[in-house]
Amino acid sequence: MAIPRNFRAWRHCAPPGTLSRNFSNTSRNFSNTIRAFAAAASPPSKAVVYEQHGSPDQVVRVVDLPPVEIKENDVCVRMMASPINPSDINRMEGVYPVRPQVPAVAGYEGVGEVHSLGSAVSNLEVGDWVIPSPPSFGTWQTYIVKEENAWHKISKGIPMEYAATITVNPLTALCMLENFVELTSGDAIVQNGATSIVGQCIIQLAKIKGVSSINIIRDRPGSEEVQEKTKKLGADLLYTESQLSAKNFKSLLGDIPEPLLGFNCIGGDSASLVLKFLRLGGTMVTYGGMAKKPVTVSTSSFIFKDIALRGFWLQKLMTSDRTMVCRPKIDYLLRLVQDGKLKYEMELVPFSDFNIALDKAMGKLGSQPKQVIRF
Repeated sequence: MAIPRNFRAWRHCAPPGTLSRNFSNTSRNFSNTIRAFAAAASPPSKAVVYEQHGSPDQVVRVVDLPPVEIKENDVCVRMMASPINPSDINRMEGVYPVRPQVPAVAGYEGVGEVHSLGSAVSNLEVGDWVIPSPPSFGTWQTYIVKEENAWHKISKGIPMEYAATITVNPLTALCMLENFVELTSGDAIVQNGATSIVGQCIIQLAKIKGVSSINIIRDRPGSEEVQEKTKKLGADLLYTESQLSAKNFKSLLGDIPEPLLGFNCIGGDSASLVLKFLRLGGTMVTYGGMAKKPVTVSTSSFIFKDIALRGFWLQKLMTSDRTMVCRPKIDYLLRLVQDGKLKYEMELVPFSDFNIALDKAMGKLGSQPKQVIRF
């Protein structure tokens, strides 16, 4: 058997050692590179698909998909885990501003292991862990084929549930802390929705920067337990909405300065509470609207406090031309996870229990941790 001139065509589908026995006298570099015949196609895949928009528990089903051709610049990834985010549910419902054309495979972020490579792939190897970067539609399936530049290699030392969820919520928290106001040690921020994954990340990332956090949570049964968990993450001050009926918000701050930056993911009256904490010239960033009520700002806040209102949408930031800017931020967040400085509550669920996880993510079974599907 002659050695092909383009030895990169012999890549990653035969069992390890198949070719090394035939070319035992070649150089170490050569034997490490030539490991198998090129993969013509991916394995068949199981996927969560929806053919029309509607309530996710009514429109999704698990189907078998045929193999996909692997071209020279393609990477076939065996998906390991992918979360069920609120935006995933909104896309299936058809109410999210950007969504794939149906029929579609659901899911937007996740982590996988490189299964096989096209002949021209140069920066990845079989067994590498990768995440889609920028995140992309169709992560709720067992095998995905995309071009090499669509994948970002990460360390294998990361717990897979964190690797699967790092790109949407933690990156949102980091970008909002960095992109609007220049915060320095000793400053303060205020936020509602403090128990959300983004909220939990904001608390911890602010603490790392030496920035104090004032946190607002909803009144609900078991709020004492929630407050205790949130304080363990590093929250400096924590109030329920009903505790903020006092008009003199400055008296609630103690030694903490008035916040320069605020985050709103709820809207309505909860957003107004964030605004009341802000100092002169402060900025409130809105990144969600859980209450489905508008943000109402008093005229005096604009005139006498010079408050600025901004919005944040991660998908706008995660365009292909900004990918290389975001990847170092993702690596930073993953290092914090490895060092135990960034954590949030999740539940890793086997793919066979997908329907149960979907019910939990949709709120049918009460308050639940973020659901992460393990394939």
